[in-house]
Amino acid sequence: MSEEQRSLAATPVPCQDVQGDERWMSLHDGFVSYSKGKEPEVLFVGDSLIQLMHQFGIWRELFSPLHSLNFGIGGDATQHVLWRLINGELDSISPKVVVLWVGTNNHGHTPEQICEGIMAIVQVIKDKVPHAHTLVLSLLPRGKAPNPLRERNAKVNKLVQTALLSLPHASFLDVDSGFVQPDGTISHQDMYDYLHLTPQGYQSVCEPLHKTITALLDKPAEN
Repeated sequence: MSEEQRSLAATPVPCQDVQGDERWMSLHDGFVSYSKGKEPEVLFVGDSLIQLMHQFGIWRELFSPLHSLNFGIGGDATQHVLWRLINGELDSISPKVVVLWVGTNNHGHTPEQICEGIMAIVQVIKDKVPHAHTLVLSLLPRGKAPNPLRERNAKVNKLVQTALLSLPHASFLDVDSGFVQPDGTISHQDMYDYLHLTPQGYQSVCEPLHKTITALLDKPAEN
């Protein structure tokens, strides 16, 4: 495997416009434009699990009062979020906390590559918003029954958690409240399609997440 292949998840690239409607780039451009003049305390960035959070009451209840922005795009992998943050989404804002949730869509990448991509994003956030704290959320289990992607996500979590231990400006939060039941299955009441969260699933994730964010906001700014 070449060095380029090994680093694919950490190489910033825009999402390929396979549908031909330029929707992804339009969303990115919208985030860049919308952020101008805003002063968010918290920025959420990632894939559909971030994007859809904005549509539930839990967002209005817990995160809107914290002056939060949501820059989630469904289907994004690490390399797409990396490109977005390098290309303008952090240029006009200076949040105190950046919540990062991405990696489950990195199909074809190894856990090591996905970890590399996540850590590359953490570094870009540090470079562009030096005083922000990056909170990396654990990848959730997926699929109704045990499967290789669950195993991959679990390994990514271990690698990322270890990689973040030495960084004062970033930390890891396990947001899996026990979605896998004793028989190894995931309930559709928590994940309606065994990937995306129901309102009940978001409640389980967001309540501890809110506590962690508020604690970070109460801390002095990072140096």
